[in-house]
Amino acid sequence: MTSLLMIEDDERLASLVRRYLNDAGFEVAVAEEAARGLRLLEKRPFDLVLLDLMLPDADGLEVCRRIRAASAVPIIMVTAKGDLTDRVVGLEMGADDYLAKPFDARELLARIRAVLRRRSGAADASVMRFGRLEIDRDARRVRIDGADRVLTSRQFDLLAAMAERAGRVLSRETLIELVGTDGGNEPIDRVIDVHVGKIRAAIEDDVRHPKRIVTVRGAGYVFAKSQD
Repeated sequence: MTSLLMIEDDERLASLVRRYLNDAGFEVAVAEEAARGLRLLEKRPFDLVLLDLMLPDADGLEVCRRIRAASAVPIIMVTAKGDLTDRVVGLEMGADDYLAKPFDARELLARIRAVLRRRSGAADASVMRFGRLEIDRDARRVRIDGADRVLTSRQFDLLAAMAERAGRVLSRETLIELVGTDGGNEPIDRVIDVHVGKIRAAIEDDVRHPKRIVTVRGAGYVFAKSQD
């Protein structure tokens, strides 16, 4: 049975999460304080750690650093702090993923399984990485520097189709063939251009000078292989 350690001082949340993950086939140990969590990690191995950033006896980022210094165990930060800076710092300190409260238990379970698959190497084929950009086809998630970027289902399909063919110039007609249409009466050029504009707004640092999805005048778009 896969064993998880949850370092969380909210007893009610910890109880609900443990019950849900037990039902999903995981063994879950709970530590209400950082010190106890670190002691448990010294005593026995765990397959993954769920770590709250706001603990009564220590800063969660420091706890993450200490865990990572001693172990390669996967870490998912679970916290009420949703600030981008906190997320980036946590990921830079070695966290594998970041989930902000409040969250849906089903999303937590999906994140846990995705991290475990990535660590085992089973999910390498489903995750595409281009510098700071990560596209997870299984989870249908797009992230920059570990932070989620919101796309519609159609926009995600379009981005994934282009990323899978990075370096190739794709016409608008080809893109429509790959992902279909929204069923409206808009011209093909307009449909694709609108979606590309929305995707750029989500993933480009400067939409006026895009470096990830580049327009090839008179031909279509190319998704850049090298971006950062």
